[in-house]
Amino acid sequence: MAKALPRVTYSNIGADFAPLHDWLDEALPGFRKSMLGQAWPNVMAGRHDVSGRAYEVRCPFERDLVVARLVSADRKAVAAAVRAGRDAFPVWSGMGWKTRVKILRKWAKEIERRKYELGMAALYEVGKSRLEAVGEAEEAIHLVNWYCDEMERSKGFSQPMQRAHVDEETTCLLKPVGVFAVISPFNFPVALACNMLGAALVAGNTAVFKPSPQSGLTSALLMETVEAAGIPSGVINLINGSEAGPLLVDAEGVDGVAFTGTHQTGMRIYRKLASSAYARPVICEMGGKNPAYVTATADLDMAVEGLIRSAFGLQGEKCSSCSVVYVDETVKEDLLGRLKAQAQAIIVGNPEDRRTFMGPLIDEAAVERYQKVAKAARLKGRIIHGGERLPGPLFNKGHFVAPMVVAELPPDHWINKDELILPVLSVVAVGSLAEGVALGNRNVYGLCAGLYSGSPKEIETFLGLAEAGVLYVNRRTGATTGAWPGEQTFCGWKGSGIDGKGGFGPFTIPRYMREQSLTIMRG
Repeated sequence: MAKALPRVTYSNIGADFAPLHDWLDEALPGFRKSMLGQAWPNVMAGRHDVSGRAYEVRCPFERDLVVARLVSADRKAVAAAVRAGRDAFPVWSGMGWKTRVKILRKWAKEIERRKYELGMAALYEVGKSRLEAVGEAEEAIHLVNWYCDEMERSKGFSQPMQRAHVDEETTCLLKPVGVFAVISPFNFPVALACNMLGAALVAGNTAVFKPSPQSGLTSALLMETVEAAGIPSGVINLINGSEAGPLLVDAEGVDGVAFTGTHQTGMRIYRKLASSAYARPVICEMGGKNPAYVTATADLDMAVEGLIRSAFGLQGEKCSSCSVVYVDETVKEDLLGRLKAQAQAIIVGNPEDRRTFMGPLIDEAAVERYQKVAKAARLKGRIIHGGERLPGPLFNKGHFVAPMVVAELPPDHWINKDELILPVLSVVAVGSLAEGVALGNRNVYGLCAGLYSGSPKEIETFLGLAEAGVLYVNRRTGATTGAWPGEQTFCGWKGSGIDGKGGFGPFTIPRYMREQSLTIMRG
């Protein structure tokens, strides 16, 4: 029955998903009963390992519910995982890109076969709404297939070069690096893991996969799809736990790191690997502040819908979430009134419920950060809506807060500059689009930016001046969110990335490879 259900992406949110919701109404109780609370080991070269500290992952909307029981890998386990990757590298890299593509396409099919399980796991681990959770699993399938497509399109990243002599054969090619540490975040435990793993593996690398400590169930299910697809043992090795990340970055035998997370952690990893005897590749996506701009010529209904979806979808816990909007002062009050009305209408609740748009924050630390923002906003600005932890029997079970709309903060206030990973939208009035873009560009981040305008000249100004890797104009489905593999690349400028390139696009796989020039005399 599940095979006939409608496909979910981040852009087709207006489709009829009643059949999917009906199916989930029946499936979620069974998944909850059969899958939650199990113990899952770390996996090295296909072998289970439980050396390290045991810990539990609890559901963010029902704190007494244990989602998974895991083991935080110790130094010995991390070393074993890296060794397994090194042992598997010669065979995996040597089998040729066409064979790897064939195997990885089988992996994409296994993910598709179990995408609803993966989506439900993300729902319980992260607190994602139903459509966010299933959409993420769908994205993971597309990511793996996209990188296979790119490998085929580029013919394995090998091309002939000019010759200095008739008997000379010259070739430029890209080759895999070795063992990659793949460190993924809590908010997209399936899609962003597959983003980094898919690119690394199709290039010929092996991986030690270290998910967020809160993402043990999704990572365990992903490893089952790896085994079912026939990916050789040791090509992907799984280690869990908060202690495992620093141990992995420090481990001997790691040839590169792919990381998605905070700017501070990403730069620490970058400096660490750059201080070795020789630099090793570090591929980082390090968050964003993601401003949106609303001019006097904008369709305000469209703008408000895009802002609300971008600011409060997934509780604002996306690196691409819009958290500050610079609006022309002549339409500021109109925009604020519309934002307040829409924020009040948002259904916050248990993600098991089909009506829920915004679920809980990931943990108590996130709630404390939210309360810190609310206190600062009241001190220097005005809260239009939200700013409090939600009360009541349902909300007392988890980490629930109201979507927050803030106004009248000084442009340089830290709420308008720091990445929050919270459901907070700050509205700043400006005299012109150029003024707003200048303020947005002063931020250390440069991931996403969005514009709402009815003026071709304003659109041209925005596209020419905005310092961000991902730009959206008049997008109703998300002011700064909603990138999809093969449609929008996800490239962070400035403090949002390392090299100005990103995932989801044609320049991703080369980041996991290194160049080699071959000259062979045939005469």
